[in-house]
Amino acid sequence: MRILIVEDDARVADFLRRGLAAEGHFCVMATDGNEGLTLAQEGDFDMILLDLMLPGMHGHEVCQQLRMNRINTPLMILTAMDAQEDIVDGLRLGADDYMTKPFSFEELLARIESVMRRSDSRSLEDPRLKAGRITFDRDALLVEVEGQPIKMTAKEMAILELFMSHPGKLFSRERILSNVWGMNMDPMTNVVDVYIGKLRKKIDRSDSDSMIETVRGLGYRFIVPPGNPGR
Repeated sequence: MRILIVEDDARVADFLRRGLAAEGHFCVMATDGNEGLTLAQEGDFDMILLDLMLPGMHGHEVCQQLRMNRINTPLMILTAMDAQEDIVDGLRLGADDYMTKPFSFEELLARIESVMRRSDSRSLEDPRLKAGRITFDRDALLVEVEGQPIKMTAKEMAILELFMSHPGKLFSRERILSNVWGMNMDPMTNVVDVYIGKLRKKIDRSDSDSMIETVRGLGYRFIVPPGNPGR
């Protein structure tokens, strides 16, 4: 595999490069977040190994930017940050796995194999999400309502994809902020409510026939019409 290693600690980077090369993998190195983001966007990699405490750009931001730009290369975070909130934040921002330092090389190889198996399985999924009158082609970035294409912003599509991928699931405003905007947004902002309003205007027939239910004080959920599987 072609593996991008984004790591500013020279000893750790060399340990990873030597070990993975011995397993037959080709490694490309980046020593700061900005360089890692650029290489990940421009290169054709099978796997990204990403540290968090990087100069230039934090690893969380690198991961977030890649997923927002729809670069879905399997990504593992390798870091000394072992607090539960750090792990949760990394996974919510799009990382496929999270390992804390120090770690054994054998476990790293096993984790890489596991992530790649999951990635291969996901690649077989239908890129189209369907629910009632809405069809969302994630490959073409095309949303149709009752067969008519609807213009949407990237954030509106991201919210819709989140909802349609988890029909019936209740999402708090904080969870939507985390998944769509990342962890740098003020949790007191009303940006989620504003975008939900915009989304409703584009997919709903009327205010009384909304597919997005407001659960007062808790958040929102996507309502799948009866008899429709939602995919």
